[in-house]
Amino acid sequence: MEQLTDLKAILHSKRANIYYLDMCRVMQKDGRVLYLTEEQNEKQYWNIPIANTTCILLGTGTSITQAAVRMLASAGVLIGFSGSGGTPLLMGTEIEWMTPQSEYRPTEYIQGWMQFWFEQEKRLTVAKQFQLQRVSYMQKVWAKDRDLKNEGFNLDDTDVNKALTNFSAKIEHCQDVSKLLLVEAQLTKSLYKIAATRTKQKDFVRQHNSIDDANTFLNHGNYLAYGLAATTLWVLGIPHGFAVMHGKTRRGALVFDVADLIKDTLVLPWAFICAKEGATEQEFRQQCLQAFTQHKALDFMFEQVKAVALEHHQNKEPADGDNQ
Repeated sequence: MEQLTDLKAILHSKRANIYYLDMCRVMQKDGRVLYLTEEQNEKQYWNIPIANTTCILLGTGTSITQAAVRMLASAGVLIGFSGSGGTPLLMGTEIEWMTPQSEYRPTEYIQGWMQFWFEQEKRLTVAKQFQLQRVSYMQKVWAKDRDLKNEGFNLDDTDVNKALTNFSAKIEHCQDVSKLLLVEAQLTKSLYKIAATRTKQKDFVRQHNSIDDANTFLNHGNYLAYGLAATTLWVLGIPHGFAVMHGKTRRGALVFDVADLIKDTLVLPWAFICAKEGATEQEFRQQCLQAFTQHKALDFMFEQVKAVALEHHQNKEPADGDNQ
C-alpha cells in the first residue's frame, strides 16, 4: 500500500504526461489535484494524475491554489507559467518554472558538472558532444519512425543526409561556442527548408511572433521540450544557469541546451505535418507527447546529461539512491 500511495513511485524519466491548461482553476479536492472548467451551464472537474506527470504549463486565464501547489510539489511536478499556446510570457514574471524545494537532490551530478564548467575549452567539448548526440538521435529516430517516413522525412534522402553530414563535419572545426551556434543555426535552417518542402509550405519563414500554424506549433512544441529539459535538470540537481552553449543573453539557458537534443528530431517535423493537416493545438500537443513517449525523449535527455556529469565526477562512489 505504501508503494501505491507514493507520489514519486514512477521515475521522472518514465512519466507519460505533460499538461498545458488555460481558462481553468487548478485546485486540490479530496486528496487529488483537479482542474475546474466553467461551461455555460455547469462546472466540470477533471483529474490530473500527478504521480505520472512531469510538468504542467499554466496558460492564460488560469489560477492555482496553494493546496494544489503543495500536492504537485510532493509528487515532484514542475509548474510553468506561459502565455497562450504554451509560449511563456518572458516579461510577465521572473519565474517561469517553479520547482519543489523540500526534496533530496543527488550531489554527484552538479559536482561533476562543476568539474568542467569553469573551463571554456571543456564547456566547448561538452557542447560539441551534445550536438553530436543530437544528430545521432535524429538519425536513430528518423531511420525507424514509419509515420515520419510516410510523410517524407527519410534519413536516406539526399538533402537530409547532406545536412546532417555537413553539420557533423563542421562541429569538429568550431573553435568557440559562437561558431558552434552559427553552424547549429545553419542546420536548423536547412531542416526548416526540408520540412517546408515535404509538407508543401514553401513560403515558410521562421518567426516566433507569427500566427501561422507551423510557427505556432513550433513555439508550442519547443516549450513542451523545455518542460522535459527543466524536469531532467531539476531531478539531477543541476541549476539551469550552467549552460554550455546558450546563455549569453538569457537566464536558465541550460534548459535550451538540453531541449536541443530532441527538438529538431521530434517537434520540428510534427509541427509542419500537423500544420499541413490543419490539426488543432490540442491534437498537435498529443502528437508531440506521443512522439516523446514512443522515442523515449526524456530517457535520452537523462542519459546524456548524466553521462557528461559522471564523466567529470571525480568521486565514483555509488550514490545513496537513484533519484531519476
